Amino acid sequence: MTTRPAAVIILAAGEGKRMKSAVPKVLHPIAGRSLVGHVIEAAAHLEPEHVVVVVGHGRDLVVEHLAEVAPWVMPVVQEQQRGTGDAVRVAMEALTARGAQLAGPIVVLTGDTPLLTGDTLAGMLAEHDAACTVLTARVVDPSGYGRVVRTDVDVQAIVEERDATDAQRSIDEINSGMYAFDAALLAENLARLGTDNSQGEEYLTDVIGLLTGAGHRVRAHIAPDPDDIRGVNDRVQLAEAAELMRDRINVRWMRDGVTMADPSSTWIDVDVEIEPDVTLLPQTILRGPTAISTGARVGPGTTLVSCEVGADAEVIHTWAELAVIGEGAQVGPFTYLRPGAQLGDGAKAGAYVEIKNSTVGNGAKVPHLSYVGDAQIGEGSNIGAATVFVNYDGQDKHRTVVGRDVRIGSDSMLVAPVEIGDGAYTAAGSVITEDVPPGAMAVGRAKQRNIEGWVERKRADSASARSARAAREADGPSDRVPLADSTDSFREE
Repeated sequence: MTTRPAAVIILAAGEGKRMKSAVPKVLHPIAGRSLVGHVIEAAAHLEPEHVVVVVGHGRDLVVEHLAEVAPWVMPVVQEQQRGTGDAVRVAMEALTARGAQLAGPIVVLTGDTPLLTGDTLAGMLAEHDAACTVLTARVVDPSGYGRVVRTDVDVQAIVEERDATDAQRSIDEINSGMYAFDAALLAENLARLGTDNSQGEEYLTDVIGLLTGAGHRVRAHIAPDPDDIRGVNDRVQLAEAAELMRDRINVRWMRDGVTMADPSSTWIDVDVEIEPDVTLLPQTILRGPTAISTGARVGPGTTLVSCEVGADAEVIHTWAELAVIGEGAQVGPFTYLRPGAQLGDGAKAGAYVEIKNSTVGNGAKVPHLSYVGDAQIGEGSNIGAATVFVNYDGQDKHRTVVGRDVRIGSDSMLVAPVEIGDGAYTAAGSVITEDVPPGAMAVGRAKQRNIEGWVERKRADSASARSARAAREADGPSDRVPLADSTDSFREE
């Protein structure tokens, strides 16, 4: 049975120089969550009494982020980055100052290990029956990590690579920088730390030597997957961790009944929910709290950000954000659903359609080349190709209401605020500026005029004029009278 920790301390004060970023290292995201957010999620699996995040570099940004994603954690500032031992001491002092009763184990984690899982931490605590249990891993290339020096069972010391001998560098068991400590022994030995090392810092790893030197037992728990302890120190390692996280997430969903045509090009955030029998085609990206229901097909080439997709819907080559797509709806290809777009059951948003802050009713269709903004479209209505909902007057946005079973002719302009009644039609090419009663046909266009001979007069040397002359000569004499130049309204600029 896993013991509930008295506290989890997450070390997140470092500058992360190798990231070469104005953003603190622990705030860089993978799979829709910051590095430190992933670690907090793993820590929460243990149900600790307290979670403390030690911040330093970029503290304001980190504290603001913590307040947003995990307001229940306690940020503590390490004013000067004097090593991991000093950071844990700062956290312990803050807990004591707030009256925390540290009766159980103290778990120390690093804020840049996003692949860490709650199951791995639970396994470490289940074996924790010593002064300290070190989370370790065996790796093919241990370069850059502290080496675990131990007997068959007990740990004798942890040596940082820069301070290790050649023999110690050959050890393939590495320290993760994460531990479970007896609270009283941890506090006692933090007070004994020195700075006699190449960095002049207080190493938390030196507590291991102090404990073993005093005859206390230190054990190691080897992570079942060495990637669990993989740290992120630069952009290359960030990309590697993101790829590993992607693969873990995709394997989980495929085992739960989701079909992926190309898992390597499918990226799913940790907060996404997918029901069985969903099909994800290549180059699909699902971000934020997106939810996809049974039978839906998404992709190829589709990005959904915080969207809902109903059962049996089809979404092809689409970018959608904060949109709702109803059951059996069809979207795409090359469609842009902006925040507030809601498609009812069986609705359609077709090729080169943009919809924003609008509701498209059940069975209604916007099939081609149209913009729908700030509108309500009733059930069963059809919006003809190249229709524009003119919602902006240069200063304010206005709303358009289209009733049930309306037919909007191609190339219509609906100038808001305007309402089209149930069953009404608009003629193709109309500019609609006034309400249309139910069942009416609205025509908002000028009468066509043909100005005979205009091309031959105004573009006499053009290919168009030559073709016109040839056609006229082939047709024979015409009794049509050309309009005089004085009536010609097509003036050249």
